[in-house]
Amino acid sequence: MSYTAYQLQNDLIAPWRMFAQAGAAFAQAMERGLADSGYEIEQPSALRRFGAACDVFTRMRLTHKRPPFGIAKVETPRGSFAVVEEVVTETPFAKLVRFRKEGVKGEPRVLLSAPMSGHFATLLRETVRTMLTDHEVYITDWSNGRDVPVLAGRFGFDEYVEHIMDFLRAMGEGSHLMSICQPCPASLAAAAIMAEDDDPAQPLSLTLMAGPVDCRINPTKVNELATSKPIEWFETKLISTVPAPHKGFGRRVYPGFVQLTAFMSMNLERHMQSFKAMYDHMVAGDDAAAAQIADFYEEYLAVADLPAEFYLETVRNIFQEHLLPRGLLNWRDRRVNPAAIRRSALLTVEGERDDICSIGQTMAAQELCRSVRPYLRTHHIQTGVGHYGVFSGRKWTNGIYPIVRDSIHAANG
Repeated sequence: MSYTAYQLQNDLIAPWRMFAQAGAAFAQAMERGLADSGYEIEQPSALRRFGAACDVFTRMRLTHKRPPFGIAKVETPRGSFAVVEEVVTETPFAKLVRFRKEGVKGEPRVLLSAPMSGHFATLLRETVRTMLTDHEVYITDWSNGRDVPVLAGRFGFDEYVEHIMDFLRAMGEGSHLMSICQPCPASLAAAAIMAEDDDPAQPLSLTLMAGPVDCRINPTKVNELATSKPIEWFETKLISTVPAPHKGFGRRVYPGFVQLTAFMSMNLERHMQSFKAMYDHMVAGDDAAAAQIADFYEEYLAVADLPAEFYLETVRNIFQEHLLPRGLLNWRDRRVNPAAIRRSALLTVEGERDDICSIGQTMAAQELCRSVRPYLRTHHIQTGVGHYGVFSGRKWTNGIYPIVRDSIHAANG
C-alpha cells in the first residue's frame, strides 16, 4: 500500500473512531448513572458490551507519535529515587535523552543505542528502567522519519554512526556504549572509528545484545528474506514518499505501518485473540487485565518511519553483502576496522531461542575485535529467551542485567 493510500484510508476511518470513542464514553456514563439511581442492571449489561466493543475498536489503530517513557521513579537496593528525564542535545533526526536519579552522582554513564526499526525508543522502556538501578542512562531517541523535513538532508548508515559518536562526545569521556538489536553493527563501527582516532570519548565498554554482526551464521527467516530479493526490489516495493500535510512531505521512507503489518500478519490469530481477551476483560469488569493488554498495544502500534537511505543501506550492507564481518564496511570512505578497538571492554549477549538474530551472529564481534585483550572480552548466551527476552522480562532483569552491570562497572574501574 502506498503512503498516500494509507493516509486516505486513515482519514476515512478517523470519523468512525471518533464515534466509537464517544460511544464508549456514553455507555460508561449511562451505566454509571443507572447504577447511581438504584436501577438494577443485569451484568454483563448490553451497555457494557457496547462500550467495550467501541473501546476496543478505538484501540485497534496505528499511531505515529512517541509514547512517553513515563519513568517517574526507580526502585534500587538503596531505596526509591525520583527520575529526571531531559534532552541533552538534538538534531532533526534524534534527541540524546538523559535519565538520572535525583540526588545521585558518580554512577557510570551508559548510552543505549536504540533500534531504528519501525518502533520508537520507548520500546526499551524496561531496559532503561532496569539500567537506571545502577547507572546514569542516555538513549538515542530517533525521530519519526515522516516528521523530518526534506531540508534536513539525508540519513543513512553513515549518519547513524556519526550520531552515536557525537552523542558519546556530548556525554563526555569515560562513558559506555550498549547497543540492542539492529544498531549493533553501527555501534561497533562507531567504536572502531573512535578507537582508531584515539578519540577521548571512545567508550570504556561496548555491550552488543542480539545484533546482526554477521548474518551468515545460522541464518534466520529474517536473514533469508533479506537475501531472497535484490536491493532494487526492496526499494521499489517497500519505499514510499511521505504525503502532505506531514512535516516530512516529500521524504522517501520505509513506512512503519508496512513493517508492522508484515510482523502482525505472521501472528495475526494471536493478535486477534489478544484484542478479544481485552474485550472480555472489559465486559467482565476486570479493568486491570484489560489495561495491561491495552498498554502493550499502545506501545506496539506506535510506529515510526525509517529514512529510505538508512533502511536500504542496512539491508544491503549488513543483511545482503555482510560487509562488516568481511572487512569491507566503510564509514564516509574510511574502512571500518574493529581490530582498532583495544581499550574498550567487550560483552556480547545472545538469546538461546532468538529467531530474529540467532546464536553466533552477535558473538562474531568477539573475533572481529581481536585486539581487545582476552580478559576484557565476555560472551553470554541466555537460556530460554527469544529476541525480546534479551532486553526485557524476568530473565533480562535477573539473568542478563547482572552480567551487563558487572561488565560496565569493571570497565569503569
